[in-house]
Amino acid sequence: MKSAASKNSPPKVGATLQRIRLERGWTLEDLSRAAGVSKSMLSQIEREKANPTVAVAWRLANALGVGIAELLDTEVRLVESIRVLDTHETPTLPGGLAGYVLRILGPMELAGKFEWYELTLAPDGALVSHPHDPGTMEHLTLLHGMLDVEVDGVKRKLKSGATARYRADKSHAIRNAGKTEAKALLVVIQR
Repeated sequence: MKSAASKNSPPKVGATLQRIRLERGWTLEDLSRAAGVSKSMLSQIEREKANPTVAVAWRLANALGVGIAELLDTEVRLVESIRVLDTHETPTLPGGLAGYVLRILGPMELAGKFEWYELTLAPDGALVSHPHDPGTMEHLTLLHGMLDVEVDGVKRKLKSGATARYRADKSHAIRNAGKTEAKALLVVIQR
């Protein structure tokens, strides 16, 4: 039975945060970059010297690909045989004025090696990218709509169901020149 004092105390998330971070093989620097939280704050949280605000806990949970409840839960649990992320738990990068939304479907521990996304482009929307690291490849499968892919000045049109494979270590862009929304799966492999 828990004492009244422990019921009224904030959860000690430091050990949980550190366990999840280490399971992914991340350093404090890796988590700091992914979540936008300073290394010193992360260190304080992990050493139980500080408790994160709700906003910081949300950013950490999203960066680690876990639900905020899992981050705040201090009970040790067995690993789930199937982990399901609800839509609201999937990190999303809104392209705002560029007219795209990029949902991060892959687990954060694979970031920088093997990544996959759901890309939604509004009419006239574009995802324009600078060259990635040498040897990086992208594989874009169009689920519906029409897209133009441009790599280093060369352009190709994609119809629904088509897949474009191209070097992403050169300037590249994905554009929706159609009149309806386009949706695609984007896989990025870095060698």
